[in-house]
Amino acid sequence: MTTPQHPDVTEAIARERRLHDPAVRLSRPLAEALFDPDFIEVGASGRRWTYEEMLAALPELHGGEDGPPITAGRFAGTVLAPGIVHLTYETVIDGRHARRSSVWRRDPADTLRLYYHQGTPVPEGTAHP
Repeated sequence: MTTPQHPDVTEAIARERRLHDPAVRLSRPLAEALFDPDFIEVGASGRRWTYEEMLAALPELHGGEDGPPITAGRFAGTVLAPGIVHLTYETVIDGRHARRSSVWRRDPADTLRLYYHQGTPVPEGTAHP
C-alpha cells in the first residue's frame, strides 16, 4: 500500500517543476514568485548564488530560451516542520546528471517559496541507486 503524499510536498514539487519552465526562467516576476527573498543556492559547480544573483542570471542559465532543457525526475519529499518541505530529485541537462536538494518554506502570505537549493554532479557511469 502506498502512503499518500503530503499536500505540501505535492505543491513543492509542482513549484520546483515551474522553475524548470523556460517561460518562468525568462520572466523575473514569475521567478520572483517562486524564490524566497532569503534564497541561497550552492550550484553543481560549487558556486554560491543569492536571490538577486539567481534572478539576474536565470534567463541565461540552462533551461532558458536557447539553452538545453531540464529533465527532472525521481522526486521525493518530506515535511520537516509545518511550512518547511525538503525535496530531493535528479536532473539531466545536456547529458549531465545531477542530484538535487531543495528546501521550500511558507512565507507570511502562505506561499511556498524556494529557500535553499543544492546540486551535486553525478559522475559519468554511476548507476542510479
